[in-house]
Amino acid sequence: MAFDKSIKIAPSILSADFSNFGAECEAIEREGCDWVHIDVMDGHFVPNITFGAQTCKSLRPHIKKIMDVHLMISPVDDFIDSFLDAGADIITVHAEAGFHIHRTLQKINSHSVKSGIAINPGTPISSIENFIDMIDLVCVMTVNPGFGGQKFIHSQVEKIKSLKNMIGERDVHIEVDGGVTVDTAPLVSRAGADVLVAGSGIFSGGSVENTSIYGNNIRAIREAANAAIIEE
Repeated sequence: MAFDKSIKIAPSILSADFSNFGAECEAIEREGCDWVHIDVMDGHFVPNITFGAQTCKSLRPHIKKIMDVHLMISPVDDFIDSFLDAGADIITVHAEAGFHIHRTLQKINSHSVKSGIAINPGTPISSIENFIDMIDLVCVMTVNPGFGGQKFIHSQVEKIKSLKNMIGERDVHIEVDGGVTVDTAPLVSRAGADVLVAGSGIFSGGSVENTSIYGNNIRAIREAANAAIIEE
């Protein structure tokens, strides 16, 4: 998985048809997504329950591109191995999810996968400063985690700008998760984000029987993000 700063679109399957996950993953890949984003929620760290490592393992044969696994669970350490076994390409954990996130990142980094750290809207970037040389990705939550379809929190744009300065020339992706649409994509890409996670912004209006909607939405978000960078 070579590093590059081009805009990448990562549909969140939290907004997909749960009864047809395999076909949904294949559809968004055919329609041009770059990564497939899987939100794992435990009903404890966040107020929702989604799916676990076995679902990810079952989806792996349907995902030919990057499987981007976002663990919104606490405690997290005991589950890392199961998501490694499931075939994750990237495992992102929350800075707020435990007392020893440094050790969690060490565990992820001891394997041939990429590591990420996520921060909630109320968490400052100073909380991850000591981890910045251990990670491949920072996921900035632009909604409070737990549910899809929430409204974008605009105060996080300045956080993304500050994070970009902190990262400097390091090969670290800035991912944005929450409320990403054609309207907000320019804001975050201009601020420095290169991986845009979108759920309802991609899946709304489409289906595995009508996948062109997915493609149209993916292209629209990518074009809006790229146009903002060019303008700057």
